[in-house]
Amino acid sequence: MRDGDLVALPGDPLEFAGVLSRDWTFLRRREQAPPPGDWRSWLILGGRGSGKTRTGAEWVHELATRHPNAGELRIALVAETLGDAREVMIDGASGICRIARAKRPDFETSRRRLVWPSGAMAQIFSSEDPESLRGPQFHFAWCDELAKWKYAQECWDMLQFGLRLGARPRQLVTTTPRPVPLLKALMADPETALTRISTSANRANLAPGFIEALASRYGGSRLGRQELDGELIEDRDDALWKRETIEALTLRVTGPLRRIVVAVDPPASAGANACCGIVVAGLDATGRGVVLADCSAPAASPAAWAGAVVRAYRRFDADRIVAEINQGGDMVSAMLRSVDAALPVTTVRATRGKYLRAEPVAALYEQGRVIHAGRFSELEDQMCDFGPEGLSSGRSPDRLDALVWALTALMLEGAGEPRVRGI
Repeated sequence: MRDGDLVALPGDPLEFAGVLSRDWTFLRRREQAPPPGDWRSWLILGGRGSGKTRTGAEWVHELATRHPNAGELRIALVAETLGDAREVMIDGASGICRIARAKRPDFETSRRRLVWPSGAMAQIFSSEDPESLRGPQFHFAWCDELAKWKYAQECWDMLQFGLRLGARPRQLVTTTPRPVPLLKALMADPETALTRISTSANRANLAPGFIEALASRYGGSRLGRQELDGELIEDRDDALWKRETIEALTLRVTGPLRRIVVAVDPPASAGANACCGIVVAGLDATGRGVVLADCSAPAASPAAWAGAVVRAYRRFDADRIVAEINQGGDMVSAMLRSVDAALPVTTVRATRGKYLRAEPVAALYEQGRVIHAGRFSELEDQMCDFGPEGLSSGRSPDRLDALVWALTALMLEGAGEPRVRGI
């Protein structure tokens, strides 16, 4: 709490306690306070539930209500998607509108911006549309989940050009760490102040038993170190794919595609940890493979993942569905056709191990014959953590399996008659 606030504190002990229970400068932990120094970027690497979103929301709200020139402030709020910006940064449990008990801003839906009583404004942007950042200018910015941004470098560059108002423009980046080039470059920047927050540090604000349950399952694993401890885990040396390779092959795609397939890797079992891998890929006019989307469905029932497959098929106007039947047999086709009886479904059965099936597909990437039409964080995490013994976590590489089936069908085993369409 600031010295200047002390004069306003009530004399009644209960009322005094009530004031403190609502004051972020009293409630926050040391690592949630803005660091000292002349930094341009404050980077918070945090585990799941560590309090990084609350930190971002409070930082923005304090600027908009306490900054000497609050009425003039223009702030950028950048998320992976516009939906994430609204649902996490603004309306989420730790979002700006939830933590702003006093001087709460109004959200103007048509203009996609928050407006505070002080006059400060915060505009939301999506990493899916870097061009929307071309033109606006800002005093401050809050970037959430940078490691998941779709067009990360392009979006970041546009933001830097616009962060030019005031005497000291600054930005806060809150993200779960992933070893993507942009994040590693930001960590190495001398103008970056780095803060690490673990999930366990926020124990007091999490459900009883939450940390113990996750620690017993993921403690000490690569996934646990990343998602719980906020540690940046470098890619495995023996992985079939390297992050830099995928990053270099991530491009915007606007040309026509000759063929599009939706590949499905059904889960071996039901439950919260099960995931149906669903990947959409196409073939362009030069014969290059294009990964269009990762539509995988975590913790989905057979009816739910079948619906997700059909939605992807219709959304991308695909030619065919390629479905692995090692897990489920004829039930896989039956579930898909229960949604749409006219679906063109090709079933495939794995006769070799996952690593052997993935090797020829990895070779296509090394030859520059496959590109990604955007960033697919969870899929790419599996690609860069897949070695001879599988994933470090021991879990099924569901998304990766679907990718392998899609590109195998398109590029390694032939795919029937093409037809040309745009995307």
